[in-house]
Amino acid sequence: MSESPPTVRPPTPEEIRELAAHHHIQLSDAEVDEFAAAIEETLVGYERLDELSEPKPDVTYHDRDPGYRPDREEDPLNAFVTKCEVVGADSGPLAGYEVGLKDSVSLAGVEMTLGSKLFDGYVPQTDATIVTRLLDAGATITGKLNMEDMAFSGSGELSATGPVLNPRDENHIAGGSSSGSGAAVAAGDVDVAIGGDQGGSIRIPASWSGIVGHKPTHGLVPYTGIAGLGRSFDHAGPMAKTVEDCARVLEVIAGRDGLDPRQGAVETQPYTDRVGSAPDPADVTVGVLEEGFGREESDDGVDETVGEALDAFADEGADVREVSIPLHLDGLVIWNAIAVEGTTATIESECVGHFGNGFYDTQLADAFGRARRSQGSDYLTTLKLTLVLGQYLSEQYRGRYYAKGQNLSRKLAAEYDDALEDVDVLALPTTPQTAHEVTPDLTRLEAIDRALNMLENTAPFDVTGHPALSIPAGTADGLPVGLMLVGERFDDATVLESARAFERSVAPEL
Repeated sequence: MSESPPTVRPPTPEEIRELAAHHHIQLSDAEVDEFAAAIEETLVGYERLDELSEPKPDVTYHDRDPGYRPDREEDPLNAFVTKCEVVGADSGPLAGYEVGLKDSVSLAGVEMTLGSKLFDGYVPQTDATIVTRLLDAGATITGKLNMEDMAFSGSGELSATGPVLNPRDENHIAGGSSSGSGAAVAAGDVDVAIGGDQGGSIRIPASWSGIVGHKPTHGLVPYTGIAGLGRSFDHAGPMAKTVEDCARVLEVIAGRDGLDPRQGAVETQPYTDRVGSAPDPADVTVGVLEEGFGREESDDGVDETVGEALDAFADEGADVREVSIPLHLDGLVIWNAIAVEGTTATIESECVGHFGNGFYDTQLADAFGRARRSQGSDYLTTLKLTLVLGQYLSEQYRGRYYAKGQNLSRKLAAEYDDALEDVDVLALPTTPQTAHEVTPDLTRLEAIDRALNMLENTAPFDVTGHPALSIPAGTADGLPVGLMLVGERFDDATVLESARAFERSVAPEL
């Protein structure tokens, strides 16, 4: 027997006054009475909405194992939130691949926590678009992977379940926010993983954990069914041990789905063919971005390792030359202006946003809306800071800095585009330092600093939307160092092809 839809309760006169005051409106007694009558009449239509069935993405492959939370003996790195098994098609380009999903990606029937206390017990009813595509390609999904609490940290130590340890050195952390994705791939617990990237969260753990991580062009991969922070800078992409596996996964998940407002016209490419044709270093022109080195947080060892790797690439025949883009030094400031107010607006929009055509996850909106109203004090420290600052900037400066950041991101994108007219890819260190050491009992300010002090080179490409890939370039003091290659928007194939040429010719010698 089906339940009757709930009656939509009209606001009281006092609530009407409070709601008006939120918009800086003072109502007379007569206006309050008249609005109360008009609202009650309008809400009758809203009750009809509850009676109508909304269209949702279809769920296929119905044999779902809800999985379990592994203990530390089974999962010593704390890389998994849930181990599960959802088997896809019998054949396809990912047949035989075990795939892990960052725990912000909806997998119907399996808990999704976003690395946060706020989502304990939340089980999505729909699959993300990329989940359907992975399963159709023959993949078996074997885990939901740990992540920084609601994705607002790059360090890898701020999940609600504790730090994710670095498989290359367990005295260090894996990097975030796709921390479990980086650790599980590097440790061989999954063949490939899906990560999310708003400020570097695919590339940071790839760099620190010594694997390949590709942030695709913004909008190339549909974000439908993935919890985001801001539509203009949300990305999802592959993480793997090889460039070829990243290309294989990208070919499966890329393309328009008609449900994601981040996507317009989407041009895909034959990524697997491009990397599988044994690209020659002599066919690659690299622009070494001068402003990517010697940053405020840079370790000399990281800069030296990346420089030596690029010298070795040149020795193999690549055309390696220096380029200068001074505005790159302001890229993090531009990202901050967009990310702080953008994230605040997304949180206030119940994590689903407004104003775009596409699929809106009403289940997620309801669960998130309830959780944030009752458990807001459980937010991660960095998210609390962001929400306070974002609200202040929005109210005090009327959105000026968000708007200016968005406008400046177009200028920054144009300057990268100008440089890319003369080279195939830009090259720079992925992060200015190697993985942070595990440090218990951090103060709040220390945790904030360690969560955000590696974004200088990664974050700018989230707001410009350029494809950016991190590939291992060697080590510094025994810890992995990542080289980042950046290409023209929607030319992810050239980025992957250039990375494959580097991987074939230089990586074996590292």
